[in-house]
Amino acid sequence: MVLLLNGCSSLGYYSQLAEGQWQLLRAREPVADVIADRHRDPTLRAHLARSQQARAFASTHLHLPDNQSYRLYADIGRPYVVWNVFATPEFSLTPHNHCFPIAGCVAYRGYYSQSAARGEAAIQRLQGMDVSIGGVEAYSTLGWFNDPILNSMMGWGDERLATLIFHELAHQRVYVQDDTEFNESFATFVEQEGTRQWRAFRGLPADTDARLKQRDQFIALVLETRSRLEKLYAQPLPAEQMRERKTATFEQFRREYRAMRDNQWAGDKRYDAWVNTPLNNARLLPFGLYDQWVPAFAALFSQVGGDWLRFYPEVEKLGGLPVAERKAALKALAGS
Repeated sequence: MVLLLNGCSSLGYYSQLAEGQWQLLRAREPVADVIADRHRDPTLRAHLARSQQARAFASTHLHLPDNQSYRLYADIGRPYVVWNVFATPEFSLTPHNHCFPIAGCVAYRGYYSQSAARGEAAIQRLQGMDVSIGGVEAYSTLGWFNDPILNSMMGWGDERLATLIFHELAHQRVYVQDDTEFNESFATFVEQEGTRQWRAFRGLPADTDARLKQRDQFIALVLETRSRLEKLYAQPLPAEQMRERKTATFEQFRREYRAMRDNQWAGDKRYDAWVNTPLNNARLLPFGLYDQWVPAFAALFSQVGGDWLRFYPEVEKLGGLPVAERKAALKALAGS
């Protein structure tokens, strides 16, 4: 590993990755043992027991990997397992990628310490980058280790925990090096379709919660703003003029959000805090990464008749295409 590193900063970064992963591995214990231990928190035991029903469903019905991942539990004593630092140039939505020996290149850099993430963000800002930090409840080691359910995942209800399990197991099922948008959009589709089937399996109606519609409308508005910025950044404008138009684009986003909130959502302010904080390119990155190709995967799933065993090989074929061909295929699917 040391031969792969370049300088003391890289050595320090990889050291904290190794230490953080080792801490997580040491904290693991079988979920069955926690459930059986009468001295443990009854709420935790009940929540974990219900999670194992979703874990079994993931393998038997969604045909996701059947291993010990999410059949283990780990309390790491903090609200997030890692904090990801996203960075872009001031006039670009192209993320500053970071490449690793196993995972390939991804659009963020993860830190097990929030203070370390803030330090990295400060360095990036000094270099003129747009920067954002996001806490992460769970991540996948892509099958290299048996990933546990973390205490950081337990603050959500039973269904949200199930969706996280579906999402992270999807990364173990299909993963394409150097294409974060593909990987996250694929996992998000599996999460969403898996949740729909999980509800049907339990005899529950389709989730028509107004919050889901609001979420989709909000994401669509953010993606539209991304599109406007991409068109703006393609223009040969002086930096000061570009900066002014960038600010105006974010203000337009805020106006459109408030109109949607007040006229369609009866004044529901659930996204106000996010919208009213300082916005930049990096703040928009996760939306493009996690949602951009979800319609394409939905179309592909429909083409194979909703058959998971036919769907995954088709996804793998897409992942095996050269980047330009892959994106063209995804655009065609999304358009269909």
